[in-house]
Parts: sequence; structure tokens; C-alpha cells
Amino acid sequence: HVRQILEDEPVEGYRHIDDDTVMSPGSSEAAARAAGAVVLAVDEVMAQRARNAFCAVRPPGHHAEPEQAMGFCLFNNVAVGALHARHAYGLRRIAVIDFDVHHGNGTQAAFEKDPDLIYVSTHQSPLYPGTGLRSETGVANNIINRPLPAGAGSDAFRAGFAEEILPLLYEKQPEFVFISAGFDAHRLDPLANMSLTESDFGWATAELVKLANETAQGRIVSTLEGGYDLDALAASTREHVRALMLTL
Repeated sequence: HVRQILEDEPVEGYRHIDDDTVMSPGSSEAAARAAGAVVLAVDEVMAQRARNAFCAVRPPGHHAEPEQAMGFCLFNNVAVGALHARHAYGLRRIAVIDFDVHHGNGTQAAFEKDPDLIYVSTHQSPLYPGTGLRSETGVANNIINRPLPAGAGSDAFRAGFAEEILPLLYEKQPEFVFISAGFDAHRLDPLANMSLTESDFGWATAELVKLANETAQGRIVSTLEGGYDLDALAASTREHVRALMLTL
């Protein structure tokens, strides 16, 4: 799969992997650099040259499964980073928290059979890709899905995060925290029907920083996932990065 993505991009024009996922000249380098950015971020945080990091990358990654590109995603950037943290630094309990409006089926597929890889997702349901039911719990309750209905707004999102997701994460005690930071749950985004605002993303980020400070020596790396209204994306990213920077 990796070889195919890196070597089989078109010289000109487009190559459709599926109806949603398209490669053009330069796509394989962009995909390699996106995954590489998360690997480098892990190295910088582990070396204490950075307390945390946000990777502003394209293409996104959380739909890409271990052997299949899909949903705009070629490689699963956050899963690559998480496994790098494990193999390069010996960390075991690693958590990915995904607040993209779509469920990260690829990250779940990469994590579900390992009890120490924890994947948490809040997402709109029903919606693409159709996965992410509460009943999908992984081999050791290491997969935590909390779907929300279309139209769910700030109160429902924050209540689910505070009352269910955060207590479960504190119980798991991750040694490194990753965020799949998708901002397409914003009320202005055209690809879904949630009603969040940029302040919701800032709040969620601040809560995850508190988690990382308590369980993971502050180690946190975030990578960009969805976000398709440019003004909403910019405002949401600003609040997300501000919450990360306030910990410095």
C-alpha cells in the first residue's frame, strides 16, 4: 500500500482511488510529508524541544486504513505518529482523541486489536463513513465512540466530552495524547450538519491539555483532519492552537 501511494501518482491529470480520494502530481510527496510532520512532532516533544505541537497538514489521515486509502486520506498520519511514539520511545498507552465530524474508521481499524492503543471519537451519526457505533469497543474497551445526531450543538458536545469521554481517558492514563483535530463539525461547514463553534474546539483542546499534563507529562501532538469552510477552519484552528500555546 505504501509503495503504491508513493510510486503510482499520475504524471499529469488525476488518479481516482475511490469516488472521494484523488491523487494528482505531488500527492505522494504531500502524503509522505504529512505523516512525516507528525513523526517529527513526536520527536520534538519527546526531546523536550517542544512541549506540544500542531501539524497543519494536507491530506488528512483518519479515514486511511492500514492497507487502504479512502475519504480524502492517503496515509493515516495520526496512527503513524502514535506507532512511532511506541516503537521509537517505548511508550505503551497511547490515546488518539478525534473530534472531526466524521468517524475515523482508519484509526479505529489500526487500534482496535491492541488494548493499549486507545481511540476516542465524537462524530455526527449517521454520516460518512458509516462506522463509529457505541457498540464498537475494540478488544479491551479501548475504542470509545460517542456519536451525536445531526444538529447537536455546543451543550451536547461539551456534555458528552466532560461526562463520558474525559473520565474514561483519565481512567486509561495515556502516556502520550494525540488529537485528530478536524474542524468540520463547525456550524458553517458544508459537509455535515453539526452546530459547533470555534470556542467549542478551544474548550475541548484545553481539557485534553489538562489530561496530558496529568497523565502524559504534557506530551500532546495534534494533526489537522477535516475542515472545509475556510473562515470556520481558520477561526477554529486559531482557538485550537491558542489552547495549546497557553500551556507553554
